Amino acid sequence: MQHQDARDLEIRTLRDRLSRLSQASLRITEDLDFDKVLQEVVDGARAITASRYAAITVRGDAGQTPDFIVSGLTREEHQGLWDMPGGLGFFEYLSGLREPLRVSDVDRYLKVLNMPDFLPGVPVTSLLVAPILHRGTGVGTIYLAHGPDGMEFTQEDEETLVLFASQAAMAIANARRHREEKRARADLETLINTSPVGVVVFDALTGAPKSFNREARRIGDSLRCSDQTIEDLLNVLTCLRADGREVSLREFPMSQLLSIGETVRAEEIVLKAPDGRSVTALLNATPILSDEGSVESMVVTVQDMADVVEMERLRAEFLSMVSHELREPLTSIKGSAVNLRESLNSLDKAEVLQFVRIIESQSDRMRDLIGELLDVARIKTGSLSVAPEPAEVIALVDQARNTLLTGGRGRDIVLDLEPDLPWVMADKRRIVQVLGNLLSNAVRYSPETSDIRLSGVLEGDCVALSVADQGQGIEPERLPLLFRKFPPSDGEGLDPGDRSGLGLAICRGIVEAHGGRIWAESEGVGLGSRFIFTLPVAEGVVTGTDLSSGREKPGTGEQVRILVVDDDPMTLRSVRDTLSSAGYTLLVAGDPEEALRLFESERPDMVLLDLLLPGSDGIDLMGYMLRIRDVPVIFLSAYGREEIVVRALESGAIDYMVKPFSPTELTARVRGAVRRLLTQSPHEPSGPFVLGDLTLDYARRTVSVSGLPVSLTPTEYSLLYELSVNSGSVLTFDHLLEQVWGLAESSANRGNLRTYVRRLRRKLGENADDPKYIFPEPRIGYRMGNPDAPADVEGDPRQPL
Repeated sequence: MQHQDARDLEIRTLRDRLSRLSQASLRITEDLDFDKVLQEVVDGARAITASRYAAITVRGDAGQTPDFIVSGLTREEHQGLWDMPGGLGFFEYLSGLREPLRVSDVDRYLKVLNMPDFLPGVPVTSLLVAPILHRGTGVGTIYLAHGPDGMEFTQEDEETLVLFASQAAMAIANARRHREEKRARADLETLINTSPVGVVVFDALTGAPKSFNREARRIGDSLRCSDQTIEDLLNVLTCLRADGREVSLREFPMSQLLSIGETVRAEEIVLKAPDGRSVTALLNATPILSDEGSVESMVVTVQDMADVVEMERLRAEFLSMVSHELREPLTSIKGSAVNLRESLNSLDKAEVLQFVRIIESQSDRMRDLIGELLDVARIKTGSLSVAPEPAEVIALVDQARNTLLTGGRGRDIVLDLEPDLPWVMADKRRIVQVLGNLLSNAVRYSPETSDIRLSGVLEGDCVALSVADQGQGIEPERLPLLFRKFPPSDGEGLDPGDRSGLGLAICRGIVEAHGGRIWAESEGVGLGSRFIFTLPVAEGVVTGTDLSSGREKPGTGEQVRILVVDDDPMTLRSVRDTLSSAGYTLLVAGDPEEALRLFESERPDMVLLDLLLPGSDGIDLMGYMLRIRDVPVIFLSAYGREEIVVRALESGAIDYMVKPFSPTELTARVRGAVRRLLTQSPHEPSGPFVLGDLTLDYARRTVSVSGLPVSLTPTEYSLLYELSVNSGSVLTFDHLLEQVWGLAESSANRGNLRTYVRRLRRKLGENADDPKYIFPEPRIGYRMGNPDAPADVEGDPRQPL
């Protein structure tokens, strides 16, 4: 009888275990949400084994932190796991197991592994671990534990957990596949919705639009009345086709036209509304067939041709302008040659010489114009050749100024170059050409009594050169048009370049080929103008790998994930192509909601963010992101006003790029940000650093002296940060170059470091002969004063380097 009772008890126990296993297996397959599936798996594993604690780790994608989900732990106990010395190493060890592990005495097992005991806040006595395998590949690991209640895991618990882990592996794989498909679909929808081409999907049976993107909606809005729906508009539109046929949708319903299933490729049509409004568009139509071969739906793309028509108009004006420019010197040459031929015997020597000079000067003018046309063609095809090499800024400026003076266009040019400017990477002939062009424009479009100011300052890793005049100025809305190949034609003096309109376009091509950018500023008509361009500092050039650490440049060996947020599809495509080819992994979003979703779910390493987004301010969006997780943010914006840039940087951005920018500059800025991300200290100091009158607030990234704020560039702040967190210790040149710039040591790099130290000292108000904060160590490096050291220790200045 006792034997029968034992069998009955065993059967009931087995049935109960199988019931719990079945119920848990069903729960993990009810949903495809990845996070929910993981939580159901860990809760189910805990339930079927009656465990006190449960946890699961699931391997992430390449370069991603594994997911870690717990069940049965309080918040304090959960935190205790992370605070446990060596806790991460213990979980890494367990996650590498390929077979189940059952431990009855965890403390003794940890001692065998030479690992620290569990913290008192996480009382664990026995442990059961099972790998999650899907088709022989490790997906993750399940961890179960009992508390100090004396319970131990049995062989049956182990077998049950192994069965459950095999079910969990399939559920996790399906949820992950669903997440990847959802992400791919979202990316596709984002690209379609932000496409500059209108996309409409029609139901062939009813003729009603099933879906349409933002551009299709915009085209429809330009034709419909305010109280008219898209469906109502389709019923009254008239379509003029390329062959001259005019189709009225009132007479031939859309369903009738679509049922034909006509495939259309790049046909130019005109859509007309009853009130006379029209849109010229390029039409493509592709039928989607059902399994039976009938037309089920129709995908129609409509590209507004307004920009193309405008471009053709500009091309015609450009050709007319170039023809006029070539005809003028040719007319002078022809007239002088005819006069010489017909009146040679009656002309004296001075008159003959004057005609020869006219022929010579006009021939030079034609040669220069043809050279500019060739440069424009090379820029267009990407074949403009530049050979940058280290060059001294003052030498480039002197050569450009001398060329201007020897050309007979004398004017006072005031030089305002910052002292100790580092050398730059420049093709000397080309950069002199840029400076000469900007100086010539300033002379031509400003009063003869006014000065031309040529300035140069160090800005981060670049030197910014500017040419400012007090002339006629430019309307702010015209500034973005200045560097186009086709100049504006509806006003006088809108193009401060040469009369051909090519000068500034060529300047832009040359500067961008150097990895810099160029832009113009003006407060308005009559208030003068200022043209600025940047060149990379020579010491900032890095090739191959980082020689001082052996680490490859980010973007080649490092899988850095970058989220790009912009509602301009051309920008999204350009940035994605540029950075993908540089080795980075790109995520794209066209609206704030999608951006936040990707930021939370994909956890990118960096964000490139537009300033103006639909229904949101980019700076506010950055604030939401930084409250979730601290990542580097770079703004990409067409708005380059100083107050906007300052607001973005003060709100937490590490850089600000003004559109348009070159692919070379974009890659360089991102690579620099990634390099700083990889070399920065892993933990910020807990409180501010105070040394005499100097205060560094690490949390706010602010610096003040005697309570007054000090404005530092990002590189200057990084240098001061590195010195302060190691205050009292001597930092070698190599260490500072590695941590601040990510550069290998060289004598040229040391010169750049000394330049930054001098600038930093000047801004902090200290004298190099009697330093208060930064002390040199001859032939070694620098050290920062120690706030805790006696005053007389820091008062022994060394000779400045």
